[in-house]
This record gives sequence, structure tokens and C-alpha cells, in this order.
Amino acid sequence: MDPHDKPEVAHNSTMPALHTTTDLARTEAPVTWKAYLICAFASFGGIFFGYDSGYVNGVNGSALFIHLVEGPDKDALSSPHSSLIVSILSAGTFFGALIAGDVAEMIGRKWTVSIGCLIYLIGVIIQMITGASGTSTLGDIVAGRLIAGLGVGFESAIVILYMSEICPKKVRGALVAGYQFCITIGLLLASCVVYATENRDDTGSYRIPIGIQFAWGLILGIGLMFLPDSPRYFVKRGMLDRAADSLGKLRGQPIESEYIQNELSEIVANEEYERSIIPSTNWYSGWANCFKGGLWQQKSNLRRTILGTSLQMMQQWTGVNFIFYYSTIFLQSTGAISNTFLISLIFTLVNVCSTPLSFYTVEKFGRRPLLVYGALGMLICQFLVAIIGVTVGFNHTHTDPTDATKTLANNISAVNAQIAFIAIFIFFFASTWGPGAWIVIGEIFPLPIRSRGVALSTASNWLWNTIIAVITPYMVGSQYGNLKSSVFFVWGGLCTAAFVYAYFLVPETKGLSLEQVDRMMEESTPRTSAKWVPHETFAASMGISGDVLSKDVIQDVEKSATTF
Repeated sequence: MDPHDKPEVAHNSTMPALHTTTDLARTEAPVTWKAYLICAFASFGGIFFGYDSGYVNGVNGSALFIHLVEGPDKDALSSPHSSLIVSILSAGTFFGALIAGDVAEMIGRKWTVSIGCLIYLIGVIIQMITGASGTSTLGDIVAGRLIAGLGVGFESAIVILYMSEICPKKVRGALVAGYQFCITIGLLLASCVVYATENRDDTGSYRIPIGIQFAWGLILGIGLMFLPDSPRYFVKRGMLDRAADSLGKLRGQPIESEYIQNELSEIVANEEYERSIIPSTNWYSGWANCFKGGLWQQKSNLRRTILGTSLQMMQQWTGVNFIFYYSTIFLQSTGAISNTFLISLIFTLVNVCSTPLSFYTVEKFGRRPLLVYGALGMLICQFLVAIIGVTVGFNHTHTDPTDATKTLANNISAVNAQIAFIAIFIFFFASTWGPGAWIVIGEIFPLPIRSRGVALSTASNWLWNTIIAVITPYMVGSQYGNLKSSVFFVWGGLCTAAFVYAYFLVPETKGLSLEQVDRMMEESTPRTSAKWVPHETFAASMGISGDVLSKDVIQDVEKSATTF
């Protein structure tokens, strides 16, 4: 069937079709505080995502932890051990994200996240026994982070999916950006806890940062049980009565409201349209549908899958996780900074304070400009850090005359300039690519493949996160690559690739419902997408512009509903 052929569907109608641009605006209810609060709580999942990623930076620099892993005569983790401890979480998260896509299809979005929280808590408990009598410190921390990573994979993939499907379109970008803000809050909390415990001479120096994670999993896992699940999930499963009830709770409107009926009819019509093109009856075809279509076809699932997975790859290529995973170790290796923990905390504060800017800019200017100009700002900062470091900065030190075991920077002003440009780089990332990549992957996939498409994109994020976490210690380790500041030439080059990528391949999705994004991607190209405007609803084109809970409609949706 041609993707643009509209199947004939006969339905009962009691309300007139929506055709004009003014009519299209009536398909969604006014945004209420209830909607803000529900989405804000869902974004809380970002806190333990960020905290779990952030605490390891300081724990790996803890003297007692180093002695337990390496021996009492060592003052730093070996590159292989540092690489393993940091990257194993991302490896677990990669597989967790892939599994979560199927689980979300079976039991719903919110219950999948709750299960992920339970898995995460088990991983935290295992990490807590690290260093206990008769156990392997390295084995405990690696096993615990692997299992916790599975839980983080569930959460990171499905919270984005859940938020994208329940947020009002007028503020969807800002609310989903709240997830990235919570990630930064998690990183900040981790830095504060690590900074407060760094001078302890007992196991609390690493067990306290690890144990605090338990609270985040409990809060999110239990709290989500009281929130409505995604109405789009219920439509996909053929449960229109539950979809209407969920949508009513999310929008603060009665089920009989014209707003609820219009928005639900649009979701139902889009599902029927997509199902006529992308039939899915089993697990295998559900995944296979993610790769159907030609790369250059407008209506191509393969194109969207590549866009989502490559967007998350580019986010990791910016090198931001080098700062948050290894900044303490990197700064220690240069010998130019006396309090590396404090500098890492400052970087995290910049991250937190910069992210809220995206709440406004993502809706004012759009997703595409944020990613284009954000990449430009990042590449400039990265190259400046590298050039200063190679000429007069981090790479140039001398032996401390009062302590032959320490080194000092030749040019303190140059080092301060490098730190300043790293902070500016974090500002550009936190206000653009940090939230922007998550927002876009939650918007570009049609409903039949959305959960698996978002899962694949998130898995791509964690795959590249793992690769970067594994190779970075070898790039900057003194016994291996010893690149020091020169590593920023690598990140600068990759940010340049992200700039070109965003300009040519990322579409604009601002102000559109998820169903309108689907139509926009059929009818425009990335560079013309900002000018596209919706001209009719899916409901009008499919003949469902009326009572979506009519008997005929319910039978049609139930007949085509996916079972897995």
C-alpha cells in the first residue's frame, strides 16, 4: 500500500470534522498545574540516572576505595579497573533499554519504569557490600553497577517515552527538558555527597555516596504507581475506555469534554493510519518494523530509527561524559589543580544552572536551532581548551620544589582559562544538546514502533557511553595515550560533526502533537520542517472526527490492537 493512500474506514460521527488551523488548536485542552506536576514527577527518574553516573567520579578518587581495589601502596586506580568500573553501568543500561522496549509494550509505560526501579535497588544493595569481609571489592562494585545499569536502562528509555506521550504539546519540549534537568540535579547531588565524604577514613567515604541512591529508586518506583499510564499505550492495546479515562486525568477534563474527544480521536486515527501501513502481530515483526523503508523515503521507519540512534550517538560524542566521569582523575593527573573535587563540583553546578534555560528556548526557538548553535558553541570551547593546553596550559608543568612527588602548572592563568572554557562548554551542552536529544527522540517515532524506537535510541546513547567510558582512561592515562589537554581536539572534532549533523538531518518538531510530527516527517525535509504547518487532523482524514467511543470505532481499534 502506498503510504499516502488513505484506507476507507466507516465510523459513526456526531461531531463535525476539524479542518482548519484554528480547529486544530482545539484538539488539546488548556495546560493545567496537574499536568505540570505529573510530568515533573515522571522526570524525577533523571535524578538517579544522573546520581548513578556522577558518584563514580568521586568514589574512584577515594583513597580508601583505591586501596581496597588496588592495594595499600597505590594512590590511583589502574586504567583497566577505572575503565571497567565506570563503563559497566553503561553496558548494563544498554541491554536494559533494549529489554524495556518490549516490556513497555506488554505491561505499560509506568509499570515498566517501576520494575526498573526494583532492579536498580537490587544493584544498589550489591554495591553497598563492596569491601565487606571475605568479598572481592572489584567484583562487588562491578556486579552491582551492572545490575543497577539494567534498571537505569528501563528508566532512561521509558520515562522519555512516557513523558512524551502524556505531555501537552504546547509545553512538551520544556517538560521533557525537565528530565535532563533532573539528571543534572542528580549529578550535583552526587558531587555534593562525594565532596562531603572525600576526607573520611572509613568505608563511609564510598558507601555513603552509593547508599543514598536507594532513596531515588524508592521515590520514583512507588510514586509512579499512583499516576495514570499513557493514553497512547491504551489506544495501541485497544482499550479506548481506559485511554479516555487516562487522558481526562492528565488534562484535568471530564471524559465527555470536547477536548478529550478531539485529542483521543486524533490518537486513534493516527494509530489506525499507521497500523494500515505498519502491521505488527508478534515480537519479531514489531522490531523488524523499526527498519522498514528506504533511507531517503519521507515515510520511512528506518530513517527515523537512524535519526534517533545517531542523535543519541552524537550527544555522547560531544565528550560531556569525559568531564563528569573522569574530570577528577584528569585534573589530578595534570598536577595543576590543588582541589580537583571542588572544580568538579563547580562544573556540575554550571550544568544544573544552565539546563533550565532550555525550558524557555526549546519552545521559543525550537529543537533544531538549539542543536545547531549548541554544537557550534561546544566545538569552539573544545578547540580553545585543546589549543591553550598544548601551548601553555595543562600540558606544561614542573616539579614542586617543596615536594618532589607533586607537579605544578607553569602558567596558572592559562590553566584557569582552560577551566573557564570547559565550564562554558558545559553551559552550551546543558542548555542545548543535553535536553534536546532526549526531546527529539521522544517525538519522531510513530505509535506502532515508538516504544522500541525510543528504546533503540536510548540503547545507542548507552552503547556510545560505554565505548567512551572504556577508551577514555587509555586516551588520557599516563602509561597509555597520555593525551592530557590534547584529548579536547578529539571532542572538538566530534562536536564539529554534531554541528553538521544537526544542520542537515534534524527536523523541527516544536508546537506539534506527536501525530502532527508524524505527518510533518512525511511531507517535509529537515531544512524545511520549521515552515510546515498542519493542514488537517488525522481524525478528519480517516473519518473518525466524532465520538471515538462509538461501538464501531471500539471494534475497529480492538480488532487491530497489538498484543505484544
